[in-house]
Amino acid sequence: MRDISRISADGAKRLYRTVNRTAMLALVSLLALAMLLPPLTPAQAASDYRSAIVVDLNSGEVLFARSADTKRYPASLTKIMTLYVLFGYLRDGRITLDSELTITPHAAAQPPTKLGLKPGSTIRTEDAIKSLVTKSANDMAAAVAENLAGTESNFARIMTQQARAIGMKNTVFKNASGLPNNAQVTTARDMAILGERIMRDFPEYYHYFSLTSFSYKGRSYRNHNHLLSNYSGTDGIKTGFIRASGFNLTASCRRDGKHLLTVVLGGSTSRGRDATVRYLFDKHWAKASVGSTTNPFVASPSLPLRRPPVFAVASAGGSAAPAARPAAYQPQQQPEPQRVAVRNPLAQAQPQVQAQPAPQPQLVGQSDAGGPYHVQVGSYTTPQDAERRLGMIQNKAGTLLSGHQPVTTSFQHGSQQWYRARFANFSQSDAQQTCSSLKRMSVDCIAMRAQ
Repeated sequence: MRDISRISADGAKRLYRTVNRTAMLALVSLLALAMLLPPLTPAQAASDYRSAIVVDLNSGEVLFARSADTKRYPASLTKIMTLYVLFGYLRDGRITLDSELTITPHAAAQPPTKLGLKPGSTIRTEDAIKSLVTKSANDMAAAVAENLAGTESNFARIMTQQARAIGMKNTVFKNASGLPNNAQVTTARDMAILGERIMRDFPEYYHYFSLTSFSYKGRSYRNHNHLLSNYSGTDGIKTGFIRASGFNLTASCRRDGKHLLTVVLGGSTSRGRDATVRYLFDKHWAKASVGSTTNPFVASPSLPLRRPPVFAVASAGGSAAPAARPAAYQPQQQPEPQRVAVRNPLAQAQPQVQAQPAPQPQLVGQSDAGGPYHVQVGSYTTPQDAERRLGMIQNKAGTLLSGHQPVTTSFQHGSQQWYRARFANFSQSDAQQTCSSLKRMSVDCIAMRAQ
């Protein structure tokens, strides 16, 4: 037995030495081969994405796009639209930053990442906004949805309809957080449209996206968008991740009068995704145009918001090829009903803030509106929403609509009463010309005979 043990041990040692030498030779061969291969370029080292787009927000030119119209899962980039809709409610005065949002059992049951508030508790709207931007709190996204629209599914329909209204043709929302849902999809181009629009449409609230941290009840939460602290000029906006989507990021960078927006979807790691965004910024910065020294996304009582840029695609020669105005800025008239708007059943426990008074339109029936032709600018579930829309359009295009009476006409769609927002007293040709002019101002409309 001793001899057999000694022979077995000696054999094992020889086998180990042989295997070890073989492994070392293989390693040396691999290292030698690696030395012969060319080093990875920065582009190869930072290509951690499935879809990407880079937009010059001064000129509206698309400087780079790859698989930009391929549908992918948005993950927490969804919360940008959640905030876009919320900012609209704030702008209209339906809620304020100090309004208390009630946490429902549904909201409290959302999986992490979340703040973890208990059902029945409340949170200020502004704190909810900060938690969405920094911690990407799923429970706060659901709370916003339920407090504003009654249910999260109702709110998701509003989000999708808002996406269509601003030109996001390939996006569907099914929840307010971005948690997994196979039917919830978007594209890099659509997210670029949303990123530009939230800056342009709500400059008074965009600054929240630049927060590097948020403190709440003694705890501090760091923003997941690390470019805010490690890439000069970054001012927002949002990260996102679920397993099905990979790592996503919409990022805005502004330096020396230049302003680029980059969207990357489908990174395999957060570090690789961030490196890709930095590389895309660096690579296209020299081609970016220099804009006005006045920031077009800062609200000013004396300066109107700039008109949205044309997302023109650069030609092979590097210059911007002529392009038709994209759907983002030529919204098409949607089949009625255009918008879902429901009363919030939780609103009775919240402070009620009246919106600024709008010009009072005449409420008329479907068949007794004045004038042979109308210009319709929307359909809504409450007369107040229709009136608010008319007031907004009058403020934007008052000269164009001078002498034309704002009216609302009601109609029944299923069990729901709807209200059309219209301007009256047009001839057919005048209505068509006016609607064409409004569309050039990014106002959705349709010319039709009074009914």
